[in-house]
Amino acid sequence: MPRLELVRHAMTQGNLEGRWIGTTDQPLALEGIALARANVRPTKTVPRRVWTSPLGRCRETAALLYPGAELVPVPAFRETAFGPFENKNHRELEGDPLYEEWIKSGGTAPVPGMESREEVLLRALAAFRPIAGELSALGEDGAAVVHGGVIMALCAALAMPEQDYYQWRVPCCGGWLLDLTNWPETERFTVLGALPRKEERR
Repeated sequence: MPRLELVRHAMTQGNLEGRWIGTTDQPLALEGIALARANVRPTKTVPRRVWTSPLGRCRETAALLYPGAELVPVPAFRETAFGPFENKNHRELEGDPLYEEWIKSGGTAPVPGMESREEVLLRALAAFRPIAGELSALGEDGAAVVHGGVIMALCAALAMPEQDYYQWRVPCCGGWLLDLTNWPETERFTVLGALPRKEERR
């Protein structure tokens, strides 16, 4: 049964401050490094290859979670470009009519300069399909360390059982275990469950 761990990166300082961190390339915060180290995979379960977003927070997380794996950056797995909201938090944006309308719409209202949910999905799908196809053909396990927006987009479009976009949200270093047995016949994956996640050791 070929399986894929679909994992969200650990925290950056922007995440800790509640900022919309999309294309901003921040390193992991010390808290993020500690969280990733608390969740390092046992050597025998580390896959041969781990695909990542090209942004540093994903590459750093992947190197910590999957020691010894080959890391393969995938440009299309980058996070949503948040346009005018990039690197700002709710307090800084409060009262902005464009932001208020976007929040009210559940993140679906169009924002000039911001990538839409559909645009994120299209590029993420184009990158995910060959990876899933290869793992399925080889009967091999793998992992992908990406961003929350990419995870929600892929799962909302391809996951069985079906769930709403925001129901696929995961915490930092959390994620989903995917069964790729029926790929590519159905171009769907089965979510076996949430990945175990330990809190940062203190």
